[in-house]
Amino acid sequence: MPVRKLKPTSPGRRHQAVSTYAEITKGRPEKSLTVGLRKSGGRNSYGRVTSVNVGGGNKRRYRIIDFKRIKDGVEATVAAIEYDPNRTCRIALLHYNDGTKAYILAPRHLVVGAKVSSGTESDILPGNCLPLKNIPLGTLVHNIEFHPGKGGQMVRSAGTSAQVMAKEGSYVTLRLPSGEMRMVHNTCRATVGEVGNAEHENESLGKAGKSRNLGRKPHVRGVVKSPRDHPHGGGEAKSPVGRKKGPVDRWGNKSLGERTRSNKKTDKLIVRRRYGK
Repeated sequence: MPVRKLKPTSPGRRHQAVSTYAEITKGRPEKSLTVGLRKSGGRNSYGRVTSVNVGGGNKRRYRIIDFKRIKDGVEATVAAIEYDPNRTCRIALLHYNDGTKAYILAPRHLVVGAKVSSGTESDILPGNCLPLKNIPLGTLVHNIEFHPGKGGQMVRSAGTSAQVMAKEGSYVTLRLPSGEMRMVHNTCRATVGEVGNAEHENESLGKAGKSRNLGRKPHVRGVVKSPRDHPHGGGEAKSPVGRKKGPVDRWGNKSLGERTRSNKKTDKLIVRRRYGK
């Protein structure tokens, strides 16, 4: 859905752009599909901050999303398209013919009243979930499983989609939104279509308070801190990072674009990396 720019009635609203929420058809969520969401403030079980720049924000309830889609052969009707404060895309409320209800990620072009299903016999239509071996080449998919039966973990944010590029043996090659070409087992499930709310990238917070409402605390650069607070800190006036091993975070781990991937078990499944090398 498109975004609308607010009138500059104040400095904070001058550059603010928000969603029109035109696709939302229901206000309050389905109570049986929500649970309370406790905030950690970035602290672990010892009360120590382990995730910096996290805290505050508006109170939310978590919507339970069906990422597995294992109700094969049972057709469902889209009852509503709802807002979800926990993710960038919209969610769709499904009413199954057997009386159960579930939330799924709302793909593009899915409307209230549409029929969706899952299983090998499902049609190639937005919102239907099938194993990758039953999806034709060139189809756009989202909510893709890494491991069969574990539930979708890839391609879930607003406006994203992966494309089925090739099938060889028991693996299917996908082109991910990052440009990476990756092989996934053909029994893993994926949902047909592109994730909705593609205009999310055009939204603009406009002011610091909006960022605080989302639970993000101010971020301070390491080079302006003291040496005791960050490895980049210290020095007179404006100083460069000045480290032979490259930039690091406050705990000494590589940062600012330095690659840290070290999962050799799945290296063989990556046909082409996102970096083009």
